[in-house]
Amino acid sequence: MALTPRHSGRIEARAHHSPSAALLRKIEPFFVIGQVSGGPLAIASILALVLVNGPFGGTYVGIWDQVLRISYADYVFAKPLAEWINDALMPLFFLIIGTEVKKEFANGSLTTVGTAALPVAGAIGGLIVPVAIYLALNLGTEFQSGWGIVAAMDTAFSLAIVGMFTTRLPASVRGVLLAFAAIDDVFGLLVIAIAYTTALEPWYLFAAGIAYLSILGLQRMKWAASAPYVVLGLIVWIGVLGSGVHPTIAGVAVGLLLPASSRLSGRRFAQRVQRPVDEVKEAQAAAEQAQDPEAAKKHEVRAERGLGYIQEMAAATDQPADRLIRILTPWVSYLVLPLFALANVRIVFSPSVISEAVHSPLALGIILGLVVGKPLGFMSAVWLAVRLRAAQLPANMDWTMLLGVGTVAGIGFTLSLFISELAFAEVQQTEQASLAILAASVMAAIIGYVVFWRAAAKNPAATEQDDDAGG
Repeated sequence: MALTPRHSGRIEARAHHSPSAALLRKIEPFFVIGQVSGGPLAIASILALVLVNGPFGGTYVGIWDQVLRISYADYVFAKPLAEWINDALMPLFFLIIGTEVKKEFANGSLTTVGTAALPVAGAIGGLIVPVAIYLALNLGTEFQSGWGIVAAMDTAFSLAIVGMFTTRLPASVRGVLLAFAAIDDVFGLLVIAIAYTTALEPWYLFAAGIAYLSILGLQRMKWAASAPYVVLGLIVWIGVLGSGVHPTIAGVAVGLLLPASSRLSGRRFAQRVQRPVDEVKEAQAAAEQAQDPEAAKKHEVRAERGLGYIQEMAAATDQPADRLIRILTPWVSYLVLPLFALANVRIVFSPSVISEAVHSPLALGIILGLVVGKPLGFMSAVWLAVRLRAAQLPANMDWTMLLGVGTVAGIGFTLSLFISELAFAEVQQTEQASLAILAASVMAAIIGYVVFWRAAAKNPAATEQDDDAGG
């Protein structure tokens, strides 16, 4: 979800006589409640940059490095506060991403084999080419282990940029970006699991697998109550966390299991509740006419029972995927992602760090890998898949729009920063990598905005919309 067409139209109309409304129209996609939005994340990132480079930067970083221990019997989990945010809260973000991708493949713009293959092909190219560019510059050096930095993208910021053109581009653009981002992030998480996991605890991983299969079993049984799913989802997270694999992959895996269809159609709902509605009306009328309080109470109980039945039937018409997205997105956008930025954005703008980064193959590899490698790999793989008839463009989508998707994929902010912390043990290397990630992400965001702006200007539907608004 993004800004609704009616809401966007209202803002566009206000812009004719209100400068503030015109500004609001530009920035509101960054703060949309109904989707993961990048505005709070951007504000938190800027605040973190100011604090880290301020006079109390060391104290600020030290707060997030304080170790927090959670223990039960002989089991002890001890991590810095920043790592707890990464391990305990960020899986919620990836849970939403996995759920939204499931929706797109189940009943969105990627329902056919051809359209579904498009983001998969793009994600493969968007992984191979950036990593190849990075290793071409850093293979055999002390920076070689940082190749995973260019393997993933920042979903929140890229979606926010697309959201600025929500009524001027077809919905398939967001669908392709969302699917590409999720697959790309899964690749990034697999990179973390394979390349940056030093020790693996198989029994924890086995427990996570059993819990995951149990969720599948409950779904086959059409179990409706949500409590068992929540408990099993927590067990999956604990198992992946204890195994040594980064637990964000548990979020994506569980999100892909959520049903994207309701248990009860609107037609079946109407059939099933017609009689209970009539019974509730009769019971309420009887309660109002009853002379005896005890008799009135019996009628009210009967009415409440009917209302409970209707409430359960109404809940069955809701898609579990939609319900989870509605519940979690405000918390993820306004709490989880800002906390992640505050804890992990530690980019120092000192002359020495900037000087080292300018002359370092590490920074050059990151910038070229994200800004050039991501769109080049995405577009090349998609073009090849389409030419081979293995994939097809969704309806109303052209190559300029696809280029925009590939370009904003170069925004590698959140996950790239996280991978840089895992890849390098030296503070100087992490600082150089963080500075390069910031520079590359800003460049990719600006280029992506320009590409989408040109795509929206060429879109006939957008032109008609603008003409109608102007009239």
